Amino acid sequence: MSLEIKINDKTAKVKLLKHDNNIYEIEVDNRVYKLDALMVEQGVYSILHNNISHNVELIEKDDHRHFNVNTYYYSYDVEIIDAEAKYKQNRSKDDLDDIRKIASPMPGKVVKILVKVGDEVKAGETVIIVSAMKMESEYKVQKDRVIKEILVEEGDTINGNQTLVVVE
Repeated sequence: MSLEIKINDKTAKVKLLKHDNNIYEIEVDNRVYKLDALMVEQGVYSILHNNISHNVELIEKDDHRHFNVNTYYYSYDVEIIDAEAKYKQNRSKDDLDDIRKIASPMPGKVVKILVKVGDEVKAGETVIIVSAMKMESEYKVQKDRVIKEILVEEGDTINGNQTLVVVE
């Protein structure tokens, strides 16, 4: 599994290479780290790297993608950039305002369809939920819309960029 993590103003590519109990091997921007990590209390982790102990506190912000990360000397704003966040970053504001087709940028599986053809949906309302890379992403309308077509069913396996729902 790999993803991008934004730490303050820097973005790093992180990939989990191995995991066995509390032993992790990760790759961060092409450098490999072997870690012994253990949660010592809710949100607090003890991490051993090269026989040096690091205590890290993770405080979740508004959603499951944003955290304050505190060490003994430093604090960081951290964002996990998943498929949904990448998709939104790659769209211009004008594109977001006029989306007529809802699609997942990655292959996955349709978990739940929350609307039917003819439904009127309000801006920000979730239309469909897709599971990709072991994470569920909610796809919402950006403006008030009417559901014109639903091109998939719950349980369907989908391709990346496949149109799932069409709105007016």
